[in-house]
Amino acid sequence: MKHCLYVVPLCWSALIAACRSAPPEPTSEQKNEPKAAEPKAPPQSSLEDQRAAAGEAPRAGSDPLAGKFSLAQATQGLAGKGKLVAELLTDKGKLECELLDDKAPITVANFVGLARGIRPWKSPSGEWVKKPAYDGTVFHRVIKGFMIQGGDPEGSGSGEPGYVIPDEVWGGAHHDEPGLLCMANRGRNTNGAQFFILDGSAPHLDGGYTIFGRCKPVSVVRDIASVPVRGDKAVEPPKIQSVSIRRQGKN
Repeated sequence: MKHCLYVVPLCWSALIAACRSAPPEPTSEQKNEPKAAEPKAPPQSSLEDQRAAAGEAPRAGSDPLAGKFSLAQATQGLAGKGKLVAELLTDKGKLECELLDDKAPITVANFVGLARGIRPWKSPSGEWVKKPAYDGTVFHRVIKGFMIQGGDPEGSGSGEPGYVIPDEVWGGAHHDEPGLLCMANRGRNTNGAQFFILDGSAPHLDGGYTIFGRCKPVSVVRDIASVPVRGDKAVEPPKIQSVSIRRQGKN
């Protein structure tokens, strides 16, 4: 938004519109490094975290968990003891994503909880619900050779679950191969429900986005990334029919 500093006074309406544009998302252009979101009222969950730290109970209509949700809660009742795997059944095929709970436990807990319908989230109608958040959603943003983005119950790219979780940028994390499962965000520590899967190498994203899984086969990612688009929106957005969570081992 630095260009806003040079707009002449006669263009205030255009300036205001520009400054209210959609928050930053992963970009395929290496010259555009991840940026912080424009100053705005903090997300609801940030306020709830402050209230929780002060010993206040969550207010009516706010996150019932006050931003706190553990991996133990997310995996409660899940059989087996092996690595966590998310199976994404799409209309282009099935993706199996090994989740990196040892690297990004908060992020994996959030994703698993939303997928299983255990972690409460705010629906597009404004109600807090406990139901699978990803079933029936779409990949609303598609850029071939870069990434496919989904996880928004609204399907518009602007939907949020009513809270945020922090970044988990672990040591040695590099966006250097297709199939990596990452969190989308609007700036530092603004992760929610949306995620993206790389369709190529994107080292310019290093340090700005949480990597929390690896998906295969890459051929399915490429099929999704190859659908007809207008800009970065699919003409017919590929659908995520369901997301299920299991463990690799049964014992």
